[in-house]
Amino acid sequence: MESLFYVRTPSPVGPLFLAASAKGLVRLEFEGRMQKLNPSTTPLRESKAALAPYLRELNDYFAGKRREFSLPLDLRGTKFQLACWHALLEIPYGETRSYRDIAQAIGHPRAYRAVGMSNNRNPVAIIVPCHRVIASSGSLCGYGGGLDVKRKLLDLEQASLHPCLPLGIGA
Repeated sequence: MESLFYVRTPSPVGPLFLAASAKGLVRLEFEGRMQKLNPSTTPLRESKAALAPYLRELNDYFAGKRREFSLPLDLRGTKFQLACWHALLEIPYGETRSYRDIAQAIGHPRAYRAVGMSNNRNPVAIIVPCHRVIASSGSLCGYGGGLDVKRKLLDLEQASLHPCLPLGIGA
């Protein structure tokens, strides 16, 4: 029987829950919106040490020092969900795409609502960047962590792409 290692941790966008298998990260969720795990079929063992590499990369991301995550993922979902989540991984840091863009990227151009539902079920927030998906109009919509968190993540990425440069006043 497989068991998962987990840890709960504070972050700049609120408490997070992380869980990993031997293959990679299975969950990164906002504490208030966790999808159910069945401990009778998948026992959970708390281990900050097992999740330490993921925590380091997240800390680097929040500090504006990391634009890509390098640790393995163990994504679990339907074939359609996996296609959506892999398309999300292709969205460059600091950029956004529409639900329609993702639907076209996976070969289902009219399935943008289904893409939205797949994003809603994304088990690895932030690293599988569903926060980078916006409405075709350019407005923010739908995010499991809340629109305020989505805005914070997008602002964080924009700020580290365009850091303030010194003006050279008095030079």
